[in-house]
This record gives sequence, structure tokens and C-alpha cells, in this order.
Amino acid sequence: MRQDYFKNSLFCGVNGKPAAFGTFIKTTLLSLSLLLGGATAEAQTLASLPSSSDPITSVGSARPLQGWSDFCAKFRSECAVDVSEASTIDMSPQVWKTIVAVNQRVNSTIKAVTDADHWGVVDVWGFPNDGSGDCEDFQLLKRKLLVEAGLPRRAMRMTVVIDELGEGHAVLMVRTNRGDFVLDNKKNAILPWHQTGYVYIKRESQDVVGWVSLGGIMSSPTTTANR
Repeated sequence: MRQDYFKNSLFCGVNGKPAAFGTFIKTTLLSLSLLLGGATAEAQTLASLPSSSDPITSVGSARPLQGWSDFCAKFRSECAVDVSEASTIDMSPQVWKTIVAVNQRVNSTIKAVTDADHWGVVDVWGFPNDGSGDCEDFQLLKRKLLVEAGLPRRAMRMTVVIDELGEGHAVLMVRTNRGDFVLDNKKNAILPWHQTGYVYIKRESQDVVGWVSLGGIMSSPTTTANR
């Protein structure tokens, strides 16, 4: 069953500049390595693994957002699906530590700003290479860094939800052998998908370059002011 939520646009995005972005990645990875090398405890413990839970279920195909399609035309490797990669991540204390550290690092480094305020347009997807971006820019950077750290891109899917304000929002769904976890720029805590309070609309497919529906039934705004 095909479900077409957010037909034209969603919310958040930035056009990347490769040279500047490369420098940002190197700086962030260096900071991340220092963070991972330390023994400091965070509010969300890095020593223990999260509890297991059931993964979310997809219910058919869904139409991609225009912002995502434009992003993929510029950064094809970021949207490619390699079916030889694992579709889930085998969670270990070190993997969990890496995911938590990347989430916290990006959330604390990037300034949240809407595309309308940042670029004067409704919805542009990209990397926050100038240090500012909206929701999907945060999540695209997190995935980039986690791939750089050795995790399979196929197991990390951009996901569209309706948030607590009733607005469209983008999160990164990390699919693991302990369930599906959500990386969000609104909070540092990484939660199982069913504990966020969000309504799940759709996510990137793990099998083809496209999207699948997650069954959330709501009226779909074509624009939002979400960060």
C-alpha cells in the first residue's frame, strides 16, 4: 500500500560545500576520538547497553520528500543502498558508546536554525558545514560521522515523524539487534522508537533508494518551521 505523506517538503536543510565540510568532519572526528578516549560518565551511561525492544514495522512504499531527492542528486553516495551491508547493527558497549558520543557531539556543536531563517527557502537538505542547520542536517551529519566510524549506512535511516508540536520533524533511526533507536537534535537521550512520543510517518528504505511508510496517519503539512 502506497502512502504519500509530506508530498512536497518537510522542514529542515542546508547545501554543503565539500572543502569546508571536509575540514568540519576532520575536526569533529578528532574531538570525537578524544571524547571516546576519556572515562567520563554521561547522563546516559556508556558502560551498559540499552534494553532490547521490538523494531518498528513498515507497511508499504512512500513518496520521498523533494528536499531529500535534491540532496540525493548532489550526494548520491549518501543515499545509495548497498544490500551487501548489514541491515542492523550488532550492538556492543563500544558501538553504543560511539553512537551516544556522536549524537551528543553534533547536538552540542551545531546551532539549530530553520531553512527559512538560514537560507530564505522552505526546505533544503544538506550538511551543516557552516555550523548551523535544521533537523535533517543534524541527522545527516550524525550518519556521516557514524559511517566514518565504521557503522553500516544501510542500518541508519533518515525518518520523518510528527513531533510533540504537531509539526514535521526528521530523526535518524538506527536499526540494531536490540531494536530501533532514535537520534534526535531536540534531546541528547537516545530512545527506543516507541518511547519518543512521535508519530512515525516514513523512513528511507533499506532495500532500494526510496522510502517506506511507517503507518502514521495524520494530515500532512507541506511546510513547517521546525528546527
